[in-house]
Amino acid sequence: MSDVLLVVVDAANVVGSVPDGWWRDRRGAAERLRDRLAVDGVPGRDGAVEIVLVVEGAARGVESVPGVRVESAVGSGDDRMVELVAEAGERPVLVVTADRELRRRVGELGAEVAGPRTVRP
Repeated sequence: MSDVLLVVVDAANVVGSVPDGWWRDRRGAAERLRDRLAVDGVPGRDGAVEIVLVVEGAARGVESVPGVRVESAVGSGDDRMVELVAEAGERPVLVVTADRELRRRVGELGAEVAGPRTVRP
């Protein structure tokens, strides 16, 4: 698994990138994103990927499904994503977020970063 790309998705940031009423049902919005990732994967990425969707706040407790592991952050979702990148070691990692500070933090650890449109139409 060490050569399989780890894709860490900032659920709150990706869901919040489109004003489609997600704020009325944050958990449902995270579940819809999870389900889309399970079906579509990461467009434009050839080869195997492991997708981890990090949820926080009202979206905590969203269940994993085949193809997408869901991590409910106990505290800050950003901190959990940084931990996941650090735990990956030399493994290639792509973090999907538009959050500038998070992009900086994971970039310093060697992760590639991409915006929400990478996984959301």
